[in-house]
Amino acid sequence: MPEEVANSEEAKKDAPARPARRPKIEDPIMDFSAYRGILIVVEQRAGTAKSVSWQLLGEAKRLAQKLDAPLMALVIGHNVEPLASEAIERGADRVYLCDAKELKDYRTRPYSRVCLHVIEQAKPEIVLMGATYTGRDLAGAIATHLPTGLTADCTQLDVDENRLLLASRPAFSEKMLATILCKQYKPQMATARAGVFMALPRDPSRSGEIVRVAPQMNPEEIATEVLDFLRETGRVNLEDAEVIVAGGRGLGGSAPFALLKELADALGGVVGASRVAVEAGWIDHDHQVGQTGTTVRPKLYIAAGISGAVQHPCRHAAF
Repeated sequence: MPEEVANSEEAKKDAPARPARRPKIEDPIMDFSAYRGILIVVEQRAGTAKSVSWQLLGEAKRLAQKLDAPLMALVIGHNVEPLASEAIERGADRVYLCDAKELKDYRTRPYSRVCLHVIEQAKPEIVLMGATYTGRDLAGAIATHLPTGLTADCTQLDVDENRLLLASRPAFSEKMLATILCKQYKPQMATARAGVFMALPRDPSRSGEIVRVAPQMNPEEIATEVLDFLRETGRVNLEDAEVIVAGGRGLGGSAPFALLKELADALGGVVGASRVAVEAGWIDHDHQVGQTGTTVRPKLYIAAGISGAVQHPCRHAAF
């Protein structure tokens, strides 16, 4: 026997015995048959709902009709009962309303406790919220505690014949869409970008049920306190703009953006920009339009010096 082989065999004999392989622990089989319907978490600030919430409610109405399931909404805050009525006018069949002074300002723990309580009671098969700073924070906290899967920053939503949520979002540096499914757990959760879906018009003739929900934490249990908001003035609002005048690489520098600003002011609009222009330092990131910036839905979009990336309307326009 060759020496190296013999030494190898001796080493195996002297080596400590390997511990027995631990048996694989399978997740317990959970029964989600009672889960039915779609729940939209309405985001609000100072009693005014974020437009993405109504946009999601409109898209969820279409999905709920495909599923033949109820459409629900959850409104949390203080003095926000008018938003519960508006949610019904915009398509919700049932609205869960948690109105309390200590919930005036968003904080993760008290808001997530209310959401978890409502999800446990209502048992929705799908939960959707906006991909805003607040929505991303709240959705992540909820999904972790349930636990369930969460698809973030979606631009397309649909359901299949097995009642699975088809949540699609940009992937691989925005070059393609990835459709993500959560097959084993409910509720299926996703956040979606603003400006992607269409909100339904208000219908005052609609009727629905408003279910009042108590806060799930006492004020003294809330560890954080909001003292004040430092509101940033002069911030561009691309999300709700009806007219956008956008500039890109072809402008060659920051100076031409002053001309775009004059045109935007004359049209009652705002100035947008491509990612290249922002990364070059010609204009602030707040002005960036596109998949890595703000998804917009203006009535008029004027592009100057933008080469035609897929996320800019000029890519598909004929002049």
